[in-house]
Amino acid sequence: MQNFWVYGELGFFHVLDPQGYDHVLFLTALALPFTYRSWKRVFWLATLFTISHCLSLALAAYGVVDVDAAWVEFLIPVTILLTALFNLFVGASGEEPRTAFRIHLISTGLFGLIHGLGFSNYFRMLMMGETEKNGPLLGFALGIEAAQLLVLVVVLGLSYFLVERLRAPAPWYIRVGSLVIAAISLGLLVGAWPA
Repeated sequence: MQNFWVYGELGFFHVLDPQGYDHVLFLTALALPFTYRSWKRVFWLATLFTISHCLSLALAAYGVVDVDAAWVEFLIPVTILLTALFNLFVGASGEEPRTAFRIHLISTGLFGLIHGLGFSNYFRMLMMGETEKNGPLLGFALGIEAAQLLVLVVVLGLSYFLVERLRAPAPWYIRVGSLVIAAISLGLLVGAWPA
């Protein structure tokens, strides 16, 4: 049980690590087009992201997958950039059509796999000394989910404050936020270009 809490804490701080802010950047991009009224959709997306993220970690922990870390580190900012671009062209339209949400679901699931692979090599090293892997994996998954919920509460709270209280136009807020995220992800993309 002690390992469960250790890995839970590790998962929590994996998301909130200031040096690995790509996770927070992705979650922010994911939540930008949603209002606090549609919080359930955002939390379902975050949960799907956690599940697919942890699936990658489980596959790595059990030795099923082994990927080139350089390419994964390059693909992570690509996922952030694509999410920001999706917001610019679809999310800022002010609509949340079912088709757009389905695209969000599919892309979030796929992007979660990629983000999980980014941490898989480190996670595999951590798990080398573990005889029982399910408890640590579950603890890590719950730690990730708790941190993601915290990030989403902050982003949705900021959205509520700016859009509902200060009356900033929602499309403007989504576009500006997405442009900032796209610019940051382009910088990460250039820095992670595989040699």
